[in-house]
Amino acid sequence: MARLLVLRAAPYRHSSHLCAATLLVLSPSQHRHFASFPSSAPSPARRIIPSPLRVPIRAVESSPGLTKEEQEPSPAAGEAQEPPPAAASAFEVEELGWGTQLAVKLRMLVAPPWKRVRKGSVLNMKLRGELSDQLKTRFSSGLSLPQICENFVKAAYDPRISGIYLHIEPLRCGWGKVDEIRRHIVDFKKSGKFVVGYMPVCGEKEYYLACACGELYAPPSAYVALFGLTVQQTFLRGVLEKVGVEPEIQRIGKYKSAGDQLARKSMSNEVREMLATLLDNIYGNWLDTISSTHGKKREEIEEFINSGVYQVSRLKEQGWITDLLYDDEVMTMLKERVGQKDKKSLRMVDYSKYSRVSKRTLGLQGGGEQIAIIRASGSITRTRSPLSAPSSGIIAEQLIEKIRTVRESEKYKAVILRIDSPGGDALASDLMWREIRLLANSKPVVASMSDVAASGGYYMAMAAPVIVAEKLTLTGSIGVVTGKFCLQKLYEKIDFNKEILSKGRYAELNAADQRPLRPDEAELFEKSAQNAYALFRDKAAMSRSMSVDQMETVAQGRVWSGQDAFSRGLVDSVGGLSQALAIAKQKANIPKDKKVQLVEVSKPSPTLPEILSGIGGSLLGVDRAVKGVLQDMSSLSGVQARMDGILFENLGDMSGENQLFLLIKDIVNRFD
Repeated sequence: MARLLVLRAAPYRHSSHLCAATLLVLSPSQHRHFASFPSSAPSPARRIIPSPLRVPIRAVESSPGLTKEEQEPSPAAGEAQEPPPAAASAFEVEELGWGTQLAVKLRMLVAPPWKRVRKGSVLNMKLRGELSDQLKTRFSSGLSLPQICENFVKAAYDPRISGIYLHIEPLRCGWGKVDEIRRHIVDFKKSGKFVVGYMPVCGEKEYYLACACGELYAPPSAYVALFGLTVQQTFLRGVLEKVGVEPEIQRIGKYKSAGDQLARKSMSNEVREMLATLLDNIYGNWLDTISSTHGKKREEIEEFINSGVYQVSRLKEQGWITDLLYDDEVMTMLKERVGQKDKKSLRMVDYSKYSRVSKRTLGLQGGGEQIAIIRASGSITRTRSPLSAPSSGIIAEQLIEKIRTVRESEKYKAVILRIDSPGGDALASDLMWREIRLLANSKPVVASMSDVAASGGYYMAMAAPVIVAEKLTLTGSIGVVTGKFCLQKLYEKIDFNKEILSKGRYAELNAADQRPLRPDEAELFEKSAQNAYALFRDKAAMSRSMSVDQMETVAQGRVWSGQDAFSRGLVDSVGGLSQALAIAKQKANIPKDKKVQLVEVSKPSPTLPEILSGIGGSLLGVDRAVKGVLQDMSSLSGVQARMDGILFENLGDMSGENQLFLLIKDIVNRFD
């Protein structure tokens, strides 16, 4: 009987995307503070021990990477240091017993129809649009990064799967998620099975992912736009002036950008410096990865891109793709490859159906000690709003319940807090910070940053004793801007009158938007912003075991990449979820070779509102962006941590912003 083997791999490192975030602080009324906050890179090549049999393999964590504590003493905060060394790639081959093999065969035999896969099938996954860092139910729309990655692992081990056919289209996610999928493609190829990519639309992010496939095809009419990456920041001061709105801004932190959106008409030198550094990091990582993939010099890749690549035929000429074929031609080729001789279509199983195949069916369920994974994704709110869509972000009161449940349970030996959030309500963030600190007092906690861990997202992460960030995670940005609007001219234009009766010298500070601030009000306004900044900075310094002076050098509202944040003491290690798992095992005194069971504490369950919401969205064409705007409007009270207006072209979808500016244009036209 042939033996099934398991390939055990060391932790990998990866990177993330670029998308700036912002801390927006709102007082109970119209008073606002803004603070900007904000995601990773390819893993190093690995050696693999040749297996005597051509059998499926799976990658399993085996040894932890280095944290700051295990390296040479770091320089003072604010001073750059060399990047941490990558974790060693030590592979071990573990042989599965005959009992496990027999159990796998029996489970496949008795699997229900919706979990059955015909032998010789090809796993077909269409990667497009948004990728959530949360698990999804069958009624949820969109793709789930954890489920995509799990499908790669299952397919590598599943004897019924002959290979993978990936359809790669425009993606709306960060570079961290793309990098994690890319690594799973590379690892899957080590199983000996094929992975073929098909790319009808080619941008920088799509090609970055697709070039990891063993073969890459595109239709002869494919859209190609490999021109490079750009960063832009939008400014509303001129628009606001046209409609009679006067922003009154106090900026604390020279790198703050959220206040600039309202108060300036052009980019400040400090923000230009910050964004240029972030853009250099991402573009440099892209060039290095592509040059390494093709075995060419970085200068050659850059020269090719600078020539303006818009013809798919040039990609074939330069060896960037395998061939120009239509989808049906690729599937015909794959039919021959898998030995399917009937006249039917290629035998495939899609992402949705294969996601329902459990790891237990394939003997991949793990065992031994349990490590909890708590996922926190999306905008942060304290309580659920009536307008909140199902699974819409981080609801603090719900997440706190999960944290307390994990803390009180003795079965979990460690916790990984997976964060993919641009922030939100700062009070909610602080309440979660407290609960995470209490959790860390009872068992090891490791924070793992995904695409973005900014503002409230970083607030949560800094409660953990160890923070792992992607190379290109956007994080830090410790600073505030306070602001309010004077609507006097707007009210005059529309013949609107507002009168206020008040008691108390500063009673009208947040209520009076029909007049500018008095000098004494402006002074108090500035002091409140300084106080908000000091509270945030001092708590960050305490959480990161820095002096206030050290934290001040890395605060000032600056957004850092994960790599730069490591160099300055804002995070402890560079890597991804696998790196965080290895560190969690080490902190929990679990031998690196011992299997652990990962328990998804935040795993969703289908609910009637979610089902109805999905159906309603499909039938009525309800735009998700509209739901999001309504939800944000309903929660604009208290301290907020929101994304600012910095956009990284080719790194995200701009459709929502286009709609916003169409609305602004319409408003302006009405007052011209």
